[in-house]
Amino acid sequence: MDPNEPRRASGGLTRIVMACAAIGAAAVGVALYAGPSVGLISDDQVTVPVQEAPPAGAPAPLSERMKTPRKPGPAYATEDYGRRLIASTAELLGPDQPDEALRYIDSRLNCGSCHLGTGTEPGTLTLLQTDEHYPRFSGRAGTQTDIEDRINECMQRSMNGRPLPMESAEMIAMAAYLRSLGAQYSAMGTSLRKAEEPPPLKTPMRAASLEAGQDVFRARCAQCHGTDGLGLLATTDRRKGFLFPPLWGPESFNEGAGMHRVITAARFIKARMPLGEPTLSDDEAFDVAAYINSQPRPTMANLEQDYPDKTAKPVDNPYGPFADDFPLEQHKYGPFQPIDAHYKKLKEAR
Repeated sequence: MDPNEPRRASGGLTRIVMACAAIGAAAVGVALYAGPSVGLISDDQVTVPVQEAPPAGAPAPLSERMKTPRKPGPAYATEDYGRRLIASTAELLGPDQPDEALRYIDSRLNCGSCHLGTGTEPGTLTLLQTDEHYPRFSGRAGTQTDIEDRINECMQRSMNGRPLPMESAEMIAMAAYLRSLGAQYSAMGTSLRKAEEPPPLKTPMRAASLEAGQDVFRARCAQCHGTDGLGLLATTDRRKGFLFPPLWGPESFNEGAGMHRVITAARFIKARMPLGEPTLSDDEAFDVAAYINSQPRPTMANLEQDYPDKTAKPVDNPYGPFADDFPLEQHKYGPFQPIDAHYKKLKEAR
């Protein structure tokens, strides 16, 4: 068997798939919070710079999308088409799409690989309140951005693909779907808005251990994602994408994705993994996130252009340049508290 060939759900894996599906039915059945998580990465330890407002001074420039009025799309650019694009991204926009003009991603990931279901479940990476967060300032872009800009960031980074044209039916449909979810959230009762998740991650005050993370991966992650981390295809038809996505390798997210940051990944893992049974400790989630992100994955060009204001980079951003003298290894795996303290002091001195 080719070591780079993703597994398919068959044989002895059937019992694992059925068990995971049963445990996670509520989560998967109903899967892009379009903005990065904001606020504290842990309740009382490491903060990550939040770019909801531009630096003091002149107003931030607008993205190209925001400079151009939206135009109506074709009749089929509906909210339902947008929902299907998020649920079945690999089939509709992936490398096996019969129409070559629609092959926008090189992987067979679905948006729902991280944004479980079609975004209607409260909690980490929900899409329900996307419209409330945009337009907003993006420190990574250095401009005011809108939902369409954020979709294309995901297309280029998390999906390892190319940007959708702003006037394409696919972009119009996906943005329309995300904007429609606000009304659904407003109609939900208080109990339905509550996320069924463990307490948020508190970032350990140490460097992550790749060895301990490997142990966690083997014990708690490999059954679904594979001992090689290359995922499990949904069916023998590769066009359908993955049931359990690859965590590294050629079909995973690239080095520019938010999930390639250890604290970001650990927060998601602590909240959601293992699927339907999120019982990892802070230390386990932290270490396994570092182990996953230490593995090979697609590269992304021009990452040095991210964050025009280098002081706005999150403390766990894994690529330079930086506005500090901490080593790259520490930016990748911690300890993050000294970096956080450095930027707090810098901010207070301004």
